[in-house]
Amino acid sequence: MKTSINFKGAKSDSEIHNFRKKSFDYIRKDLTPKNEYWMEQKIADRLQKIEAYCKEKSGRKLQKNAMPLREAVVVIKEDTTMLELHNLSKRLEKELKIRVFQIAIHKDEGHYDKDSKEWKPNYHAHLVADWQDVETGKTLKHQSFHYSQMQDITAECLEMERGNSNTGIQRLEAVEFKIRKKEEELKNLEEKYNEMKSEIKSKKPEELIVKESDFLGFQKIKIEKTVENYKKALKVQNTKLVKNKTELESKSKQISELSTKIEGLKQEVDFLKNKSSVVLTNEKAFAFEKKKYLDSVQNTLEKTIKFEKLNPNLKIDSHERMLQELNRIVEKVALKNNIPLDAFKEIYKDSAKLAHLFTILRFGERKSISSENNEAENNRKHRFRR
Repeated sequence: MKTSINFKGAKSDSEIHNFRKKSFDYIRKDLTPKNEYWMEQKIADRLQKIEAYCKEKSGRKLQKNAMPLREAVVVIKEDTTMLELHNLSKRLEKELKIRVFQIAIHKDEGHYDKDSKEWKPNYHAHLVADWQDVETGKTLKHQSFHYSQMQDITAECLEMERGNSNTGIQRLEAVEFKIRKKEEELKNLEEKYNEMKSEIKSKKPEELIVKESDFLGFQKIKIEKTVENYKKALKVQNTKLVKNKTELESKSKQISELSTKIEGLKQEVDFLKNKSSVVLTNEKAFAFEKKKYLDSVQNTLEKTIKFEKLNPNLKIDSHERMLQELNRIVEKVALKNNIPLDAFKEIYKDSAKLAHLFTILRFGERKSISSENNEAENNRKHRFRR
């Protein structure tokens, strides 16, 4: 299954659709609880902030035809997690300066097959992004190769093409099973094909001859009816032969394609096994992969806390209450993203990271965004001085 990401100008009513703020006739309401949502800021608030920042940096208003807010629909798998989408957002920001501030995972859209009446889900996610260049205040400018890069980043972050070692092995086994099934079908077709050819060869011509008795009782061949029988027999057999030949060629082609695919998957699994071996035996590689994973978990946890802070009913009135809320959010993130609790224990061991989580939980989004903007501005000034 392949993924794709395509950004277009965000609409003012995107939040109504993305966050299911009203009912739609094209969704399955029984599947809506499976959707997931994350928001750092509302579209209207973000647009206001962008316009003010543009005026501050460039001295001019944002152009009327500019598209400072854009939305992408991303094709995902049934088990794609918010953690993976946060990792995708982080890569888009790091490599293309695109800052995602809203994510909605939809699992309640699709259609029923006309013939089989089977439900065909359309798993996808909506990413709403800030398209403003923080260095100039203007809208980001990307070239064609940047959009190609977006596709590469998306496929890599969502593991739609290569997956992890377990996924690769499962896919490999699935393809091998398909090949065996196709080979069985091919064998049966070949047997049927050969049987039909033998049947034609063994067919006795006299069985097709039509004889009738005349008024004297003598048997005479009816030429017209006999010729007609031969024509019908040949037509039926030729039709069957052509059909079976076409099916044989189709099955052979499918087996060839599956064989090519299985070779690619074998190479993929070998690569992942080698990578796993390196990670397990090389301390530096293991430390790098571990840090990379824990950073992504930390990032998702922080974003989830910020989203939870948008809830007006969330009350943090004591240190004990803060611990309870943090543990609740951790359990939620772990469950939704299949993250082992040991990963969070590792994060808790770092007092600076734990203090940062408490800060976000206590003071919320505003202080965090302010510190991020200050950091971005300091980085920009540092680059300028160099």
